[in-house]
Amino acid sequence: MDKSMLGDLDALPEADKLRMSSMIDQLQIRDSLRMYNTLVERCFTDCVDTFRRKTLDKQEETCVRRCAEKFLKHSMRVGMRFAELNQGAATQD
Repeated sequence: MDKSMLGDLDALPEADKLRMSSMIDQLQIRDSLRMYNTLVERCFTDCVDTFRRKTLDKQEETCVRRCAEKFLKHSMRVGMRFAELNQGAATQD
């Protein structure tokens, strides 16, 4: 977990800090799983048309790879932009 997230919590008792840290970790895990599930659902829906065999054919595999790359790049850009905006808001306080 990013320790800067707990910077304003220094005044809390140690037990509360640990509880907050645990809650933040759980939220981060939940968000990661949500992102992964969204990626899988979107790329599967967009790229897999039939169930002819157990493995993906070459076209489906290429589509899934491109879809995943696009999704992850987009997610990183959104995260970076959010961090920039958050940083700007923090410096204005």
